[in-house]
Amino acid sequence: MSVFTSADFLLPKEQYLSTWPVIACDQFTSEKSYWERLAEQVGNHPSALHLIYPEVYLSEKMDERIQNINASMQQVLSSQIMQDYRDCFVYIERELMNGSIRRGLLGVIDLEAYSFQPDADTPVRATEKTVPERIPPRVRIRENAPLELSHVLMFCDDPMDTVLGPLEAAKEDLPVLYDLELMEHGGHLKGYLVSGTYASETQARIDSYEAVRASKMPASPVFYLVGDGNHSLATAKTCYDSLKREGAGQENTERARYAMVELGNIRDEAFAFEPIHRLITETNVAKLLQDIREICSEKGYPVRWTAGGKQGLLYLNQSLGQLPVGILQNWLDKYLQTEPGKIDYIHGEDSLRKLSEQENTLGLELPPIGKDAFFDAIERDGVLPRKTFSIGHAQEKRYYLEARRIR
Repeated sequence: MSVFTSADFLLPKEQYLSTWPVIACDQFTSEKSYWERLAEQVGNHPSALHLIYPEVYLSEKMDERIQNINASMQQVLSSQIMQDYRDCFVYIERELMNGSIRRGLLGVIDLEAYSFQPDADTPVRATEKTVPERIPPRVRIRENAPLELSHVLMFCDDPMDTVLGPLEAAKEDLPVLYDLELMEHGGHLKGYLVSGTYASETQARIDSYEAVRASKMPASPVFYLVGDGNHSLATAKTCYDSLKREGAGQENTERARYAMVELGNIRDEAFAFEPIHRLITETNVAKLLQDIREICSEKGYPVRWTAGGKQGLLYLNQSLGQLPVGILQNWLDKYLQTEPGKIDYIHGEDSLRKLSEQENTLGLELPPIGKDAFFDAIERDGVLPRKTFSIGHAQEKRYYLEARRIR
């Protein structure tokens, strides 16, 4: 049975598109002004903003906000705002801030094939550790919602571009569903309907991709990895498992069994994996540099250290893991349990080097993550440590546009 498939979707009609798409709810969580500005632009016009819960407001009037969201969803379903599209995919092209085009395919995954547990051996897995405390508030938001809107980005590892390549080549023959500029500097978004014969052919290529992945790792193959929106997908899984335990009606359970995601190819150049560096403050730099040699070798993964204007290179022992960030983070977690120091996560080499000039501070500059090793690392080592990588800028996260009935 296919893990990633076509589904029924809802899209706002053309006259409502300009104010409908909004950024993922877990962005700008420290910038309430962003969401206030967005609310002013949207006003009372139909918008996904009325159907989502920006996480900047998680501690404020939660029950009232959830009730308003569910009421807005019911209003959308009873109005003439949305258009139904049955048994289809959506091929998506997103122009990013640097001008590159990020391709994606909207569909659904079978939550029976997904687990967010660290020791998962399912075909769909998380990339980074899930924080259990983040799930219950999100369950409260989803558990009675009639619709889902998704900001989940998922990766396949398709070096020959067998899934998205044919759709890109055929896009001139596909109906355009939307073609618009996104609010708040989100770039340009264009979506194409993939239905009928095109959907059947696309599903066949997806099934072939899954079969190839299964043949490479018969015991516990990884088909897809969650690149962004891990806690949202974990919430969908938690709600589905709850419905199964409660013995909910077959129709509700079957709808909840699937979750809407956008699938991208990890090999695409538009997916820029930015390493997140480590900064250790209030520590004994000399002792840390001495003790860390227990995970180093003469040759291995290069990690540049900087401290007080000095710098050097460490080489992490490759036999300890597929990715240097995993080796380093696991060691730091244990080291800082008994030794002084606080860890921070820094984007950008220049920022790291400047911050490491402070007294009793060490910067550890991680190399870029190799895409060739990414799926292998998850298969071999399990989920990656927190703050392993970043995909693009905040404005480049997925915008909510398509919706799907889940009850």
